[in-house]
Amino acid sequence: MRLKEMVGQKLMIGVSGAEMTDGMAEIFRETHAGGVIFFRPNFSDAKGFKKLIADLESTLGRKLIVAVDHEGGRVIHLTEGVTVFPDNLALGKTRDESFAERQGAIEALELRRLGIDLNLAPTLDVLTENFSPNIGIRSYGGNPDWVSKLGAARIKAMQAGGLSACAKHFPGQGQSPLDAHLKLPVLPTTWDEMKRVHIKPFVEAIRAGVDTVMSSHPVYPNLDPSPRTPATFSRKLVREYLREELGFRGLILSDDLEMGALSEIASIGESACRAAEAGHDFILVCHKAEAQREAYHALLDAYRSKRLNSVELEESVARIQAFAKKRPERFSGGTLCPESAGSGLASEIARKAVKVFKNHKMLPLRIYRSGGRTLSVIFPKLSSLSRQVLIEEECLDERSFIRKTFSSAGVVPKAIEIIPFDPSDGEIKETSEKVQASDLVVFFCYDAHLYPQTKKLLDEIQSTMERCVIVLLRDPYDDEFVKPEAACVTAFGFRKAQIEAAVEALFSENS
Repeated sequence: MRLKEMVGQKLMIGVSGAEMTDGMAEIFRETHAGGVIFFRPNFSDAKGFKKLIADLESTLGRKLIVAVDHEGGRVIHLTEGVTVFPDNLALGKTRDESFAERQGAIEALELRRLGIDLNLAPTLDVLTENFSPNIGIRSYGGNPDWVSKLGAARIKAMQAGGLSACAKHFPGQGQSPLDAHLKLPVLPTTWDEMKRVHIKPFVEAIRAGVDTVMSSHPVYPNLDPSPRTPATFSRKLVREYLREELGFRGLILSDDLEMGALSEIASIGESACRAAEAGHDFILVCHKAEAQREAYHALLDAYRSKRLNSVELEESVARIQAFAKKRPERFSGGTLCPESAGSGLASEIARKAVKVFKNHKMLPLRIYRSGGRTLSVIFPKLSSLSRQVLIEEECLDERSFIRKTFSSAGVVPKAIEIIPFDPSDGEIKETSEKVQASDLVVFFCYDAHLYPQTKKLLDEIQSTMERCVIVLLRDPYDDEFVKPEAACVTAFGFRKAQIEAAVEALFSENS
C-alpha cells in the first residue's frame, strides 16, 4: 500500500445526499478515505440507503468501513428498517441490564441488514449535577456503576450480532456545561474523580471487548497540563493512557474535527495532524469536502516530512485492516424492516422509565376521563425538526398524534395547540388565551433551557392557569422552571414510545 493510500485509510468522512454522485466518488478517490459515516440527509429509505453503499463501493472498487450514529432516542438518523428506542437516560432509569442486552441484539440485526459495520454507540459519559447540553439524555445517568453495566451489556450484544460498537466520549464529558459542537469546554476534573467516576465505564467497555473507542474534544487541564490541549490532541490521554496503560487494542476514533470546540484553536489540517500524533486510528471529518481534502493533504505532508511517525501509521493501518476483516459480508440479508420485538421493548423501557418530579397529588387525572372536567394540550411542532433529525412518521402530524394518544387514555382534549420551538410574543399570548377556557393544561415542554420563548410560554401558562401538568421532553433540566404546585412528569425523551408512556402515566393509578 502506497503512503497516499495508507494516510487515507485513517480518514472517516461524511458525504452529502442520498444518491451516488461523481462528486462523492471524487472525494474518496482524492483522499483514499477508509471509512464513511452517514447522517440523516443520506437516508431517504432503506432500499435507497443500501443502494448508496453498494454503488459507492462498486464505483471505488474497494470496501469501506461504514458507520452511523445510532445511539437511540435523541440521536437516530435512519428513518426505516430500525426500531426507535428511547434515550439512554430512560434505559438508565430502569436499571435493567436485560433491556440493554435486548436492545443491542436488535440493533445488530437491523443495522447489519442495512450494511452498517460500526455503530458509534453507546455514549458512556456519566452525568453530574452540571447542566449538560450536549450529553444529557444521551447518557445512562449519573451512577458510574450502572453506566458501566448497561453500556457493557449493550456492547456485548451488539458485537455478538456482528455489529461493532463504540464507547464514547473518552475520557468522559458528562460533566461539561458547554456543547463541544459549538464551543471548547474546559473541564477541571481531577484524575481521582475521573478514575472514580468518568473513566470507569470505559474500563468496563474494554473488558467487554468493545471494538472502538471515541475520544472527546474538551480540555482536561488536570489530566494533561499542556496549554489548550483537548483530549483529541492529547498523546498523554490517547496513546499513553488509553492505548498503553488501559491496554485498549481496538480502533481509537476522534470525534468530528469540524466541531466548534476545535475550530477555536486550530485549522482542520492542523487538527488532523495533532489527532494522529495523539494516537488516533480513525480521524473523523464529517461534513465538508474542502475540510476533508485539507485534513488529508495535511496528514500526507506531515508523514512525508517525518513530523508524524511512519511506524505508528503502519500500526494504525494494520488495526484498521484487522477491523475490516471482521465484517467480510456487507449485507446480512433479511427483510428491511424493524425487528418484531423492537417496538414492544421500546414501550417497555419507556413505561418503566417515567418519573413524576413534582406534585404527585395532582395525579392520576381520572376526573378528566368522565367529561366532567376539561383539559387542553400544548405540544411542540416536532415536524419542523425532521430535516435534521428523525421524527417518527406517526408524530409528523402532531395534532392527530396527540388526539390519538390521549384517546388511548380515554380523554378527548378540549383544545390542542401546536406551537413552534421559538413562539413569538403574539403566539404565546394567543396560545395562553385559547387554553384558559379549560380546567387544566398539559404542556409538553421541549428544552426551555435552549429556547427562551418556550421558557416564556411555560412561565405564562403557569402564571395564568390554576392547574398545570408539565411533561418534559428531551432533557429533564427544565424541571427547575416548573412551579411546585404544577405536576411535572418526564419519560426522558421525545420519541413516540416515550410520549405515549408519559401520557399513560398521567392517568394511571400507579403514577
